[in-house]
Amino acid sequence: MTATDAPSNLRIEDGVLRVVVATAANATALDVDEITQATAVLREAGSAIGAVLLVGDGANFCAGGNVRAFAAAERRGEYVGEIAGAFHEFVRALDDTPVPVVAAVNGWAAGAGMSIVCLADIAIGGTSTKLRPAYPTIGFTPDGGMSWTLPRIVGASRAREILLTDAILSGDDAVKLGLLSRLVEDDQIQDEALRVARSLAAGPTASYAGIKKLSRSSRTNSLSEQLDAEAASISAAADSPTGREGVDAFVEKRRPDFSSTRSS
Repeated sequence: MTATDAPSNLRIEDGVLRVVVATAANATALDVDEITQATAVLREAGSAIGAVLLVGDGANFCAGGNVRAFAAAERRGEYVGEIAGAFHEFVRALDDTPVPVVAAVNGWAAGAGMSIVCLADIAIGGTSTKLRPAYPTIGFTPDGGMSWTLPRIVGASRAREILLTDAILSGDDAVKLGLLSRLVEDDQIQDEALRVARSLAAGPTASYAGIKKLSRSSRTNSLSEQLDAEAASISAAADSPTGREGVDAFVEKRRPDFSSTRSS
């Protein structure tokens, strides 16, 4: 599947790939078909996209997995394992993408929905936004990388408390903890997230890719190794079309035209 073959729910406009992670028709549970399709697009889109926008189509961003489908499965463990496998391929593709990922977090982000929020580079919520792990409530353990991302965002001790107590986090709490970037009015969440995604897609995408690559390497690098990686990265950036355009525009006191630096 290529970016131009993207199914109807997946749209690429102004360089932004819009992914609907949950739909009202599915009671805002994780849409496995959608994220499976999105995984393929993320891996093949290349320069066709400059940002990813994650949204929920309904009252909630994503209320978690489809618990009724879990209950109806003849072999629950096997079924849930298959769902987790598909979800985790999406998580890997989202983590690997070199472009910024923006989430428009309306209503509830629970279970898998909260896991997705933890993966976003920028997550915009509203005054009514709430986050909750939700796994202990049904006797499950986390998926979607939450046991890995949450401790890195809020700290190991606080992450254990949130997960073990199945804490409900308000939008304000989530901003203070670093799970959400900021809050806007509820009716402005998707518009603001789209504005941010479009702005990023029109920006220095090569620079963003370098920033995300450095962020990933910092997970395992020592400080000395990371300093070496930063030196190599900034040197390469200075010689790149994006870096040259940025520096030249600054010196010439004009707005940089980063679109001219991208390969087709």
